Amino acid sequence: MRIAAVHAAEGKIFGTVTHDEFRPILIDGAPAVDLRDVITLLDRAPDALRHGPATVLASLTLAAPVGPLTKNVICVGKNYHEHAKEFAQSGVDQSGDRQESPEFPVVFTKATSSLADPLQPVPASADPTGTVDYEGELGVVIGHRCSKVTAAEALDYVFGYTVVNDVTARALQQRHKQWFLGKSLDGFCPVGPWLVTADEMGPLDGQMLTTVVNGEQRQSAPLRDMIFDTATIIATVSAYVTLEPGDLIATGTPAGVGIGFRPPRYLVPGDVVTVSIEGVGSLTNPIA
Repeated sequence: MRIAAVHAAEGKIFGTVTHDEFRPILIDGAPAVDLRDVITLLDRAPDALRHGPATVLASLTLAAPVGPLTKNVICVGKNYHEHAKEFAQSGVDQSGDRQESPEFPVVFTKATSSLADPLQPVPASADPTGTVDYEGELGVVIGHRCSKVTAAEALDYVFGYTVVNDVTARALQQRHKQWFLGKSLDGFCPVGPWLVTADEMGPLDGQMLTTVVNGEQRQSAPLRDMIFDTATIIATVSAYVTLEPGDLIATGTPAGVGIGFRPPRYLVPGDVVTVSIEGVGSLTNPIA
């Protein structure tokens, strides 16, 4: 099942996408406005799923298919071997850790205010340093409350998958040592185009993640190339932080980010970035 969010008269509403049509999900007769309510409905009473009238998807404006979030977007850094290598060589990480491949997952967060919709312009002007970079990532949405789960059971707690562009101001990431500010500028976390439920996505393995900038492919890697797979990430985070339905985890980016080039190839106004994951879809955002 593909679950999208669109902007409507009622505000942001959630529905299903089938054959290029959007059908709002109805809860107590009204369009769903909270992904957590959709998750609860599909978990407890899937036979009770009801829809409103269908609308051609192309006539609607897609919104980020998550929220409202009750905690920051949870992110993992340096989670592909080749990206960890290019990151170590970039000089951004000043933590003193010189390991190219980390021993444990590197976890940080992005503010919820950084969330952006598909096709929403990313405001490069928000970064005074002019070092805006892209990071195409698999997004994981939690479906059940989980605390201290094992890797073996972790995927049972996943509701679905989406695409995330972990846009980053590299100079700010370097300047402040911790990554929160450089990652959390308004509009620096596009998500979409929709969620694909875990049962439809199936096992994560060879699905390709690619990032294209102005028609040029910059990133390309199968999901199996993660250093720490999705199950390990969920187990690691839930060992210390209880995860709730609707929480979003961005699982890291492969090699090919702008700072990895010599000289770096940062994003500038007029650029267009598309992050695609096989089995999920493509997330496109212009740079403004």
